[in-house]
Amino acid sequence: MGVAGCGKTTTAALLAGRLGATFAEGDEFHSTANVTKMSLGHPLTDEDRWPWLRGIRDWLAAEAQAGHSAVVPCSSLKRSYRDVLREAGPVEFVHLTGSRELLSERIQGRAGHFMKPEMLTSQLNTLEPLADDEAGFTVDIAPRPDAIVDTIIRNLDL
Repeated sequence: MGVAGCGKTTTAALLAGRLGATFAEGDEFHSTANVTKMSLGHPLTDEDRWPWLRGIRDWLAAEAQAGHSAVVPCSSLKRSYRDVLREAGPVEFVHLTGSRELLSERIQGRAGHFMKPEMLTSQLNTLEPLADDEAGFTVDIAPRPDAIVDTIIRNLDL
């Protein structure tokens, strides 16, 4: 979980590969209307996000039902969003965090992504960090992706 530019997709894909887990890109669950809205630089509302989150939840539940471990990058900015995902079963959240400068630099370096750099402020303002009673932990994004995944695996006690 985390804001744009924190490396959710890169980290999740590497983690899934290392764990032998199923991977799905969370952004692919967005509707065309959501992608268009973000491409125009407009932040999503809660009403925009609910169907997207339910789609991810349903995918996670299907993977769990099939006996598969799954990894999906998803911003999960608010506790209420994470609550929807937890409806699929036990979920461990990895909150990828970094400085505003690093996040902005990464967003500006992405070619062809629908998330516009000016939307970082909106995401940072929306972000509700993990509460003490939520399963998960925070990981700094400054190291290389493989080192980040090493840290995640250590924290997962796998």
